[in-house]
Amino acid sequence: MAEEVAGDSTDRAGAEELKRRLGRADLRAVPEARRALRELLRQWGRPGRSEIAELLTSELVTNALIHTDHDAVLTATVSPCGLHVEVRDFVGRRPKPRVPNADDSTHGRGLFLVQALADAWGVRTHGVGKSVWFDLDGGLTQ
Repeated sequence: MAEEVAGDSTDRAGAEELKRRLGRADLRAVPEARRALRELLRQWGRPGRSEIAELLTSELVTNALIHTDHDAVLTATVSPCGLHVEVRDFVGRRPKPRVPNADDSTHGRGLFLVQALADAWGVRTHGVGKSVWFDLDGGLTQ
């Protein structure tokens, strides 16, 4: 299960934040992360974008839990400018987007979906590990 790292949402200059620690290889954290994000985005008022946010968050969480042998941390921040989601793991190996193989229905689609549906995405390295992130602006202009 996802373990709460900080409050489900805290007000910081008009921003709401979700932060959760995800247990090593605990795939039960995926639907829990979706539920928590859905709750955070309830006030966002952009249902189509919220569904995309849930899908992309699921992909990043799943990747972190399947492709590393460590815990991960999910952080999602929604503000008047949009949504920023990142999943930090503690493995330095960078993810490699690849075109999904039509014969393999379960692998290779995560980062491909993030690349296709997010307004922006990337990988940020840390002293230990990395964060894979995406942004959705929700149709807002900055």
